[in-house]
Amino acid sequence: MTSGQAMSPAARASRLLAPLLAFCCKTLAIGDVEFRKLRRDPTELMTRAIQPALWLLLFGEVMSRSRALATGSVPYLDFLLPGILAQSVLFIAIFNGISIIWERDLGIVHKFLASPTPRAALVVGKALGGSIRALAQALVVLLLGFALGVHLRIVPVALGGVALLVVLGAAVFSTFSLIIACLVKTRERFMGIGQVLTMPMFFASNAIYPIAMMPRWLQAVARLNPLTYEVDGLRTLLLVGPAGIEAAKFGLRTDIAVLSLIFVALVILAARQYPKIVQ
Repeated sequence: MTSGQAMSPAARASRLLAPLLAFCCKTLAIGDVEFRKLRRDPTELMTRAIQPALWLLLFGEVMSRSRALATGSVPYLDFLLPGILAQSVLFIAIFNGISIIWERDLGIVHKFLASPTPRAALVVGKALGGSIRALAQALVVLLLGFALGVHLRIVPVALGGVALLVVLGAAVFSTFSLIIACLVKTRERFMGIGQVLTMPMFFASNAIYPIAMMPRWLQAVARLNPLTYEVDGLRTLLLVGPAGIEAAKFGLRTDIAVLSLIFVALVILAARQYPKIVQ
């Protein structure tokens, strides 16, 4: 009898799970490093809250008085808040990749690459750090919504789904940001490209107006935009009663599935690009 045949089912399961547990531990360690950065500088959250506040207070209040935006029975401010929440996630996550350029200049990336940590764990850990920032920002935006009288569905299941979508969306855009940082390699180019990408992604989505209002070519672009699926899922979860179903378009399962597939694809690509940041 071989050693493999003599091994009990519990031992086999433990042997199979060991690499996965090691991967998760290393990922959480990288994510903890990112969380410590945020904890040391909490003022970052306050400064980042200014932009969504302006969108809701100025743009939202003004456009809610206009009849040009057809959002059905959903008040425009209710329709807008999930879009601004997704925008906040995008703006936080898309610039998360600049940290890897700083770490390269400080020699930290060289130490990571010399360690036995899998490249995918480094990438997912960085994405986790961006997700932590996005969750804190999501709380700020929801509190702003309450202050403005937006009708939100506040039940544990809905809030859990919102947290999942925020984490998943931030992970997608953080990983995309990491790929850009590995390609351009300088802070100046990265900031320029980041600024060029954020606004087109925002306006070519359903964040501030329904897809049905767009010209056909822009509707096609919006369906390829991951931000569209995040906004769609947030509206399904946050808007009260039939309004969430009316404002959503693709369905929550589709939204989560699309974002998950994009994240997996980006992690695979980012893991290959990660070592190139030091070249």
